[in-house]
Amino acid sequence: MSMKSLQSHEGYFMLDHSQTEGLPDEIIVKAGLPIGAGKGLFEAPTFTCHHCQTIVIINPKRPNGLAYYCRGCEHLLCDACGAEKVRTGKCRPFNQVIDEILTSQGA
Repeated sequence: MSMKSLQSHEGYFMLDHSQTEGLPDEIIVKAGLPIGAGKGLFEAPTFTCHHCQTIVIINPKRPNGLAYYCRGCEHLLCDACGAEKVRTGKCRPFNQVIDEILTSQGA
């Protein structure tokens, strides 16, 4: 059995303002994108957080590139779930959270 690389789970995001004046940086930053992404063509890889299912755009200007890696489920996590994992030490993949909710509802 071969192990998949983290890149095999990547998606792709493209924002093309090459034919417009673009978007102000304040709007871009509020959307979670790096400064300057609203001007011209911006392309970046994405991943889906395995704990909350948030789609994360990987910031190419981030010092370490990626956010958090969970050794429990062997997937990448968004900053919020990564911080929670560091705080609690617990791996709670999205499927587990759904199972817990369904069990608590008697389903």
